[in-house]
Amino acid sequence: MAAVLCLPLLAAAASPAGAQTAVATPALPAAGTQQGERRPLFEAGVFGGGGWVPDYPAAGQNHFRVLPAPYLIYRGEVLRSGERGVRGRLYGSGDLEFNLSFNAAFAARSRDNRAREGMPDLDYLGEVGPALRYVAWRGAGGRQRVALELPVRAVFSTDLSYVRFRGVSVAPEVSFEHVGLFHPAARTRVGVGPVFTTGLLSDYFYRVEERYARTGRPAYDASGGYLGTRLTFSYRRPITERISVGGGGRLENFSAAANEGSPLFRREWNATLFAGVSIALYRSERTVDSAAEPFD
Repeated sequence: MAAVLCLPLLAAAASPAGAQTAVATPALPAAGTQQGERRPLFEAGVFGGGGWVPDYPAAGQNHFRVLPAPYLIYRGEVLRSGERGVRGRLYGSGDLEFNLSFNAAFAARSRDNRAREGMPDLDYLGEVGPALRYVAWRGAGGRQRVALELPVRAVFSTDLSYVRFRGVSVAPEVSFEHVGLFHPAARTRVGVGPVFTTGLLSDYFYRVEERYARTGRPAYDASGGYLGTRLTFSYRRPITERISVGGGGRLENFSAAANEGSPLFRREWNATLFAGVSIALYRSERTVDSAAEPFD
């Protein structure tokens, strides 16, 4: 599959690491192919997109974020990218696969969020860790599947001058993927599952230190546990051999979350929408069989 060295992450503002949640949006590699066709081993191009995303999990405000970026794709045997972002295959046997997965999330400025006014900004987030995936069902022709995935990722924050460890997220998910909806090379994905975080990561989103307490925002010490449940969906299709468009979103519910008592916990529901376009400027002459990996 593919390794994207500069992966567009639009929905990033709302996952366990959230608009902070770190969830990858479709990488949107431009070359769509029909089953049995071949795709370039290597691609390079540009991506542009935008999203309407919450500032952090259970935030009371959304903001529009724009991301123009170059992208590089390498469809190798070990490193890959697809609807779920950058992955490194460590082991694969039949329907069971063990990957090294990555994710990222946008920063959020506290001055733009009423609940966090006067508090430190939320920095860019990165996640890395192992993920176990099992394909529980495949449709006729291999164009549909249901998969169970268990990623466990360490989360880090950075303002591009330092890096700090922020804890761990665990996000088991059941997903349905389909190739060929409305277009032979279109890719559709729907996933649902809960998210759990350690106390350190919960503190990053929901803790209020005494020095930042004020009327309507008392001091609060967050605890680890259940963050919420999210439903994600994405759709991507090629327009030409070199141009692809895609979009999707996420609906999250935080009812009964471990930190619903935090003054920074403002909404039980968050919604994210995003869309983008990618243009492949270079495609290698060497190709790989798309039928072998129809979902990536």
